[in-house]
Order: sequence, then structure tokens, then C-alpha cells
Amino acid sequence: MNYNISITKVKQPKYKSLDFNDLPFGRIFSDHMFVADYCDGNWQNPRIIPFEPIAMHPASMVLHYGQAIFEGMKAFKNKQGEPVFFRPEMHAKRINASAQRLCMPTIPEDLFLEGLHQLIGIDHNWIPTTENSALYIRPFMIATDEFLGVRPSETYKFIIFTCPVGAYYSKPVSLYAEQHYVRAVNGGVGEAKAAGNYAASLLPAKLAQEKGYDQVMWLAAPDFKQVQEVGTMNIFFVIDGKVITPKTDGAILKGITRDSIITLLKDKGIEVLEQHVTIDDILDAHQKGTLQECFGSGTAAVVSPVHTIIIGEQKLVLPDVENAKIATFTKSTIEKIRSGEIEDTFNWIQPVRILEQSLA
Repeated sequence: MNYNISITKVKQPKYKSLDFNDLPFGRIFSDHMFVADYCDGNWQNPRIIPFEPIAMHPASMVLHYGQAIFEGMKAFKNKQGEPVFFRPEMHAKRINASAQRLCMPTIPEDLFLEGLHQLIGIDHNWIPTTENSALYIRPFMIATDEFLGVRPSETYKFIIFTCPVGAYYSKPVSLYAEQHYVRAVNGGVGEAKAAGNYAASLLPAKLAQEKGYDQVMWLAAPDFKQVQEVGTMNIFFVIDGKVITPKTDGAILKGITRDSIITLLKDKGIEVLEQHVTIDDILDAHQKGTLQECFGSGTAAVVSPVHTIIIGEQKLVLPDVENAKIATFTKSTIEKIRSGEIEDTFNWIQPVRILEQSLA
């Protein structure tokens, strides 16, 4: 379907005065945003407008009943200086899975992708080219009914905005195995990118950081044995040459970077096991000397190596991350595919369509 997306451009782009060598994560925002409204059972009035605050009624249902979902993705420039996306259609599918779980309307995938292309096509000059940098893209949807009553909203707003970012994690991280608070349970909203998931994670993350650790390793209730995720990322272990990651059982986010890593490893003939993994498995492997690597994966960091895991009173120090072959291979390969340095045999890269009016 062809969407008539209206475009209102800023008069003075801000990127010309931006220091691309100093990009704090998530604090600098690009010139434009894509907006569409849902009412009367349809998505309406798709538009690109200057980045601006959202006017909101105090009784907007998102503020009271939490119907809010989002995605996190990136745009890059390849070696030829061309702007590209990495698996954007997967983000369109995942935001719709989140929408269905939170009783929100799905977004037509072609509308999601067309809005994305036109927005980044206009703001492609905001894509940084320094090492480990990218244009972070935040699509999100909120309920907008002005009503105090516990039911699904009948109106929604979908927005995509962007911000140029540098590296998310600059060094390997330490993990604290959380044995009181939980991230998600089967039957909950753990595999949805619901805003409330992240609100619930803030206190245990803060407590772990106050103890001197970088991130929480989430465990499943009620016995706090089964490993789920790490911080806001999926988690991988390399044990005796086998790569193990918790299976997505409804409480774990179906990470797109996670899926990419699994695909890359299997393509290289490396055994990958998607299965339940417990802290007892990790302790046993460490004791035997077969726990070779641990790393998190996600859009923000791609791959984040782990150097230490605290489980109760036990401190597990992992082998030197400089020798982490799996983490190094996956991160390097994904980055080289994105940059065009190696061939994209999986059709993951999608060039950004830059319209003539975008260049004006």
C-alpha cells in the first residue's frame, strides 16, 4: 500500500553544529520524527514533522494503565557512506507482537517501514561514522484515550524518533545474580518490549550497582535457579565449546541480535543450544574449568562480554575476554556485515531510501 506521508522539515538542521566525536547515549535528538494516529479503527495522518514535545491530557490512559511499547534499532553508514538498516522488518514484526500482548492495534508493516525509510532518508546526515557509533532509532506506541477506566484505549499514537549515539558499553561488565526480584514470569509480558518491564528493573539494577556490579543477571521465580537475561540484553554462555542461550519461553525477549548471533554461529558449524540453563549449570562449569565465555547481546551494545559473575557468596571470574573467540567473532561479523566489509549472505541489510525531497 502507498502511504501519503506529509513532510514538514525544519528550517535550520541542527546536525551541522553537532560534535560527532562526543555523543552521549540517548541525550541528543535529531531534527525530525514520524507520527501516525490510530482512531476509528485505522491508522491515520502519517506525517514527518520537526522533533517536538507531545501535548498530553492528564487522563491519557498510558499514564495510568501502562499501554506503552517500544523498539530499539539502528541505522548505519557502510564503507561507501550509504545509510543502511539492519533487519528492520524484524523490528516491525516484534513491535506488533508487543502490541498484541498489550491489547494495542498492530501497525501495518509497510507503514512502519515506509515511515522509517522516509524519516531516516531526511535525517541521514545525523548518522555518525565514528567507530562504535550509529543512529539509534526509537519507534514507540502509547495509548491516548482521555479516560480513567481499566480497559484498552481506543486511540493511540505511534512515533519514531532518532538520536546519534556512541558506544553503549565501553568495557566488559560484571553481573550480580538477582535472587529476590524478578524481571518476568511465564504468562507475563516478558517477551514484549513493554515500558513497564523496564520500570520494574530499575530498583534491582540500582541495588546491584550500589554493590559495585554493572548489571543484573535475571533468574526465574520461584527458586531463582533458571537464568533468563542480563540487564536489558539476552545472555549467552560458552561451555566446553558449546554455545548455550536460554530458550525464549514467553518470559524472555526474542532478541533480533540474539537471533542473528545464533544464525551466524550455526552457519559456521558451531553448536548452539537454546535450552534452560541454571546457575547450578554455571557454577558446575566454572568449577570444572569449562565456562569459557559469557556475554550479553542486544541492539545497543551488539555484544557485551562479561568478566565476573556473582552468585550468592561465590565470585566467578571468567577467562580473559581478550580470548573470547565467540563473542569477538559474532560482534565483529555483525559489524562487518553492517559496514559492507563482508558480504551479507543473509539479506539482513536494507539500504535507506533517500527521496529527492529528502535531499532538498
